[in-house]
Amino acid sequence: MHALDAHRLAGALPRTARLAVAVTLSLAAAACAGPAASSAGQRAPSAAAATPRARPTCAVAQKLAGWSLRRRAAQLIVVPADEGDVAAARPMVAAGAGGIILFGSSAPASLGGELAALGRAAPGKLAPLVMTDEEGGEIQRMANLAGDLPWPRTMAQTMTPAQVRAQAAAAARRMRAAGVTMDLAPVLDLSDGPGPDAASPDGPRSFSVSAPVASRYGVAFARGLQDGGVIPVVKHFPGLGQATYNTDYGPAAVPPLPVLGKAALLPFQAAIRAGLPAIMVSHASVPGLTHGLPVSLSQPAVTGLLRHQLGFGGLILSDSLSAAAIAAAGYTVPRAAAKAIGAGVDMVMYDTTSPHATMNQMAAAIARAVRSGQLPVSRLDDAVAHVLAVKRMPLCP
Repeated sequence: MHALDAHRLAGALPRTARLAVAVTLSLAAAACAGPAASSAGQRAPSAAAATPRARPTCAVAQKLAGWSLRRRAAQLIVVPADEGDVAAARPMVAAGAGGIILFGSSAPASLGGELAALGRAAPGKLAPLVMTDEEGGEIQRMANLAGDLPWPRTMAQTMTPAQVRAQAAAAARRMRAAGVTMDLAPVLDLSDGPGPDAASPDGPRSFSVSAPVASRYGVAFARGLQDGGVIPVVKHFPGLGQATYNTDYGPAAVPPLPVLGKAALLPFQAAIRAGLPAIMVSHASVPGLTHGLPVSLSQPAVTGLLRHQLGFGGLILSDSLSAAAIAAAGYTVPRAAAKAIGAGVDMVMYDTTSPHATMNQMAAAIARAVRSGQLPVSRLDDAVAHVLAVKRMPLCP
């Protein structure tokens, strides 16, 4: 686990941010208890029961001592793959990649068998997490297999949370049958504007501009994925609904923490209270908190705010490090990978035309940061433990 305790990490936040988070927590407890506690008429399990966690009492360092730095680093990397040619990812899986993300718009009927064969190439029988983006609307990679889902905004306007949960569960069962184990959804950003486009990342990807509505429907969608055997990933912390731009296309900022604390953070707090297992962090900057860096590269935002102040114990993923906002901050994908892991991210994603070479560069950069002392080996091991925990392959059962 991290050498710094929660109080010291919280001290890294500016005073106004610390006060804002305190207010956020009290507001979230009151505003989100209802949405988080129940969706589809069922009581949500506690976070401790539902969220896979690395166990601090276990000697993780001893368990990982036999793993090279390169192998540990590879387990934190999610490599891109075309769903029509997943066999092309075999060298990266054989090299220990911890996850693969499927791109495309129409998956082959044979996908399940192909992914099973791909998983068998993984060293130590540690098959990669298989991820995709099945949000609904136009953000679906395999609607031909999983079934069409409406835009999240349409779901919230025309369906009950119970109906959303049932529809997500049905899609998840089909996804799971096709070998997909993780869905990079639901979006918990608050928006009622246009998009998604270069100016606005959300549009109808957002369930609502209302925090209580987004909380209810987002948690219901996530619960449905879990019902169908797929791991949900809520995104994009701390909320992109008021972002100045789309970080895929360039740098963007969201409002300062006191403003985020009034609404944008509340659905994420609901997700944490509901015990959801994974959160994706964005590449937007937060004035007064990230000092101009994207959230994904900021220790005060990831470790200080999300991990310790808000108490999230599950898996933290980055948005794609190939985003223009990362390059605008002065980071290559490999350097950003090491920086993100140091900030508290557990898994990093990217998308390039040379995925195997980029994976090697990322793993080398992470290992190099450990050897130079820039990245504590305890942080590396903590990240690996979180990845294995969400795979239900804990080092310390």
